[in-house]
Amino acid sequence: MTRSTNQVHTARRRLLQAGGITLAGIATLPFGRGALAAAAPPASPAPPTPRDGLLRILCSGPAGSIPDLVARAISEQLTITLGQRALVDNRPGAAGQLSVAALKAAPADGSTLLLAQGAIATVYPTLYAKLGYDPALDLQPVSLASEMSLALAIGPAVPAEVTTLAGFIDWARRNPATMNVGSPGAGTLPHLLEAMLFSEAGVAWQHITYSGGPPAVTDLLGGQIAALVLPEGLLRQHHATRRIRVLATSGPARSSYLPDVPSLTEQGHPGLVVKEWFAFFAPGATPKDTVASLSAALQQAIARPEVAAAFAQAGMTPASSSPTALAARMALEQQYWKPVLRSNGINAG
Repeated sequence: MTRSTNQVHTARRRLLQAGGITLAGIATLPFGRGALAAAAPPASPAPPTPRDGLLRILCSGPAGSIPDLVARAISEQLTITLGQRALVDNRPGAAGQLSVAALKAAPADGSTLLLAQGAIATVYPTLYAKLGYDPALDLQPVSLASEMSLALAIGPAVPAEVTTLAGFIDWARRNPATMNVGSPGAGTLPHLLEAMLFSEAGVAWQHITYSGGPPAVTDLLGGQIAALVLPEGLLRQHHATRRIRVLATSGPARSSYLPDVPSLTEQGHPGLVVKEWFAFFAPGATPKDTVASLSAALQQAIARPEVAAAFAQAGMTPASSSPTALAARMALEQQYWKPVLRSNGINAG
């Protein structure tokens, strides 16, 4: 029997409260720049120098993508911190799984890291019936890298008089045949947020998948789809020019990047606090002391103002963590997303 949205939210709330964390707190664990400002990153021995003098950062996205921006902004500062070149190696494809395969094949000596979306460790174990890796064995957490809120936007397919989330939900209930909603792929966090919101609101909808954010935005602007959820940085420019209407953001409070847009929590959906995040991982067999050294170096690099400035262009905020804290977040969110995927019948075979 399919579990109701209320049952899923209740189960997630109990899970999080058992760990001393509120439901909204899953998106606001203490990994942000505020924590870095309060205490300097831990001092650790310098990581061993790779044989060729390069630290390779495998990136799950192609050149110009959000993961690529994260990897390059931090790699520049990491080069300064370590005194050795940190080189970004883009390995896009298969929703990040090709980059994980490259990490598995790399030597576990501190010479290779992976920068990827948190979903590879939290959503994919449930989304995919078969994975080419075991997150618990093959992905050793090193540090969080960045966070961003998601945003729900509507375009010209929805009448211009619809300007609020409540108004859109009312329109959607009355127009199920045209309630086409895009996302950058099945099982992505935008898709999961859409599924939770429309299930909670009792809205019938059709999910339209795209190969990424830009083609989905193009169809939203052209009226081919009614709505879209994406990281807010990909939508705020068009919101500013009024070509689209961003109705809600997914953080625990209003976003500093879209201060005129109320959060989902403000609009009666306190269970829908979702943050997209990226993190660094090392090969599973990398020695713990090497991982600790790399984490300390990353925390120093991420704390640099140049990183914050680069991230602001994409509506992101810097964030870092210890390996232990990142491992705890991965385990917690894996349990958070499991009932969401199953109750909504979302899987990738």
